[in-house]
Amino acid sequence: MKIALMDVGIGLLAAAAAVRRLRPDADLVLSSDPDGMPWGARTPEDITVRALAVAEAAAAHRPDALIVACNTASVHALPALRAHLEPDVPVIGTVPAIKPAAASGGPVAIWATPATVSSPYQRGLIGKFADGVRVTEVPCPGLSNAVQYADEAAVALAVAAAAERTPNDVRAVVLGCTHELVAEHIRVAVQRPDLPPLVLHGSAGAVAAHALRRIGVLPAPEASAEGVLTVILSGREAALPAAALAYDEGRLLQTVSATPGGRL
Repeated sequence: MKIALMDVGIGLLAAAAAVRRLRPDADLVLSSDPDGMPWGARTPEDITVRALAVAEAAAAHRPDALIVACNTASVHALPALRAHLEPDVPVIGTVPAIKPAAASGGPVAIWATPATVSSPYQRGLIGKFADGVRVTEVPCPGLSNAVQYADEAAVALAVAAAAERTPNDVRAVVLGCTHELVAEHIRVAVQRPDLPPLVLHGSAGAVAAHALRRIGVLPAPEASAEGVLTVILSGREAALPAAALAYDEGRLLQTVSATPGGRL
């Protein structure tokens, strides 16, 4: 069993770690585009072109499924990716967790890249799942890039700036894929001491479980075998970026035994 994941950067670590927890024996292919960062500032057409290239690099390893572990790519490129790869490779998009966040009644904030905020796709999800709930879309310029390089100072600045744009009474925050890696930083920045605990909603666990269902595989977290990890950076096989090891998810993936050819 082999699951591929794609994203512009190391934001895919959250979903990859979720797959690893559900199926430690699954081989993983992580395909990203650090040469093209950030996608959030690009046009939808450019995002689609780059996403197709990243997906093709992953598909060359013949995975059983491809997870598009990126809200921005899912918003702008998912139809093109499915048209290009399916039915040979099932493509699983990442949907912002607006539905469970809105179920609490709100108010809700959605943190996302500038390319995703106010996109027709995200607005459609808000209209479908959060009708009657006060929702604030919060652009987070610079946050994904700061997370990519594990730049703690830049992460702190970007989180603080997004927190300033988040209403004080928000009770739930929907996180972008990359944002899940710094979820606790976001919680601390947004939580108000006079209000109940803030609830953060990510997509990694749900998309990992859905990918397994698509290929007819049950979770087996007790599996003792370790799957192989293959890392592709802008089309080149490489080691897991050093910055990935700044996060729990990256360290979990690094536990896979080292093998030749850029595989950890």
